[in-house]
Amino acid sequence: MTSLSNLTNKHEQRFRSLALLTVIVIYLLILAGGIVRGTGSGMGCPDWPKCFGRWIPPTDISQLPPNYQEIYGAKLKGEVVFNATKTWIEYVNRLLGVFSGLLVFATLLASFQYLRKDKPVFWGSVAAFLLIGVNGWLGSRVVATELAQYMITLHLLLAILVVFSLLFVLIRSNATRLRSQSKSKKESLINRILIVTIVLSLGQLLLGTQVRDALDEVVRRFGYSQREQWVENLDWRFYVHRSFSLVILAFHVAVVYQLHKLREKGVLDQLFKALVALVLAEITTGAIMGYFSVPAFAQPIHLFLAVVMVGLQFVTWLLLNPRFILPKRAAEESRLISV
Repeated sequence: MTSLSNLTNKHEQRFRSLALLTVIVIYLLILAGGIVRGTGSGMGCPDWPKCFGRWIPPTDISQLPPNYQEIYGAKLKGEVVFNATKTWIEYVNRLLGVFSGLLVFATLLASFQYLRKDKPVFWGSVAAFLLIGVNGWLGSRVVATELAQYMITLHLLLAILVVFSLLFVLIRSNATRLRSQSKSKKESLINRILIVTIVLSLGQLLLGTQVRDALDEVVRRFGYSQREQWVENLDWRFYVHRSFSLVILAFHVAVVYQLHKLREKGVLDQLFKALVALVLAEITTGAIMGYFSVPAFAQPIHLFLAVVMVGLQFVTWLLLNPRFILPKRAAEESRLISV
């Protein structure tokens, strides 16, 4: 019996390790997408799933047919100029997308062990698999629509939902150990503030994609030689996005204050201190872009920090709501203790 229990524990630990690795790779994929966007490499491969008609992209213009601009020019309105760096940035992003899809599929297969003892872990894995499949198809549509803004925004939103599904699976499979010991009724106030914070943060993140769209329009007008003109020619979306970051910071500080009143020193306290640090780092990268003519390195970091921040918010919300992450009996016991 003991050996069987140990074997089960090992399988569960392997599942949690796989789920954690998958979450990390998805975050790296989002970072890669930010690099693609920030460097203007979205059409580095003008076709899909191949790249310039090849499974392994060219590294030099000599590897392309002489009339490659005629072949691919219609898709990009005749503006195709081969750039090996941009081509490989986009192609590595695609390879990372394939790898993340394989990891999500492996997580789904590994989750079958939970079908009898904890079905939500299995169904969360199914949701992640279906979402990343749809998002892979959306990636092809991003190329087909020549980087249409609404497709890019939807592509990012679905990536966040994939992260949420995997984080749910990861936390639920390890909920008993991670669940905070705080059972105060005042957690309901923190919970409400946190829900508002998540909604506002998602809105801020999606507004950021609109700012990027406005920036693309400015770049087309002024070109890269007049980078100092970019920020001052952005429209209202930039100023709303910049100012709203202070509102997001205020909500995080409010939750940290409520946790301090509860004398909470566990996982929740650590998570929210990390969140405040992330918000400050996010504001810093935004300021760097605003005051230093939008350096390319800052854009993917800014996006990456935002998505990590929203993910940690979601994890904290799960820990505050044991009915979603604990098996039914354990959740009922947790609820009774809090009364």
